[in-house]
Amino acid sequence: MAATQGNEPVSEKDAIAFERRIAEILIQRLKLENVAPETFDVTMNLVEELGIDSMDMATVVLVLQDEYKVKIDEDQYPQLTSVRAIAKYISNLRAAA
Repeated sequence: MAATQGNEPVSEKDAIAFERRIAEILIQRLKLENVAPETFDVTMNLVEELGIDSMDMATVVLVLQDEYKVKIDEDQYPQLTSVRAIAKYISNLRAAA
């Protein structure tokens, strides 16, 4: 995940921190118990393994849009299958801006 500015990761360490922040938002907004951002599996399928539905995703996306100053269209939600996929999607949006 290469990026160069703002909240975007610029190194492997930054990419991990970026994914952790997204995991933290997910954990907080969905009130997941006994889960820490540091141990959250960023490749886990959020729908199939965690049971996130479209309302949950909308809640998380609102926070992500505010924090990272991006617009994520609802028709893109099916692509956002994991924390890693969300991080890559946001990075791509920001790089294109």
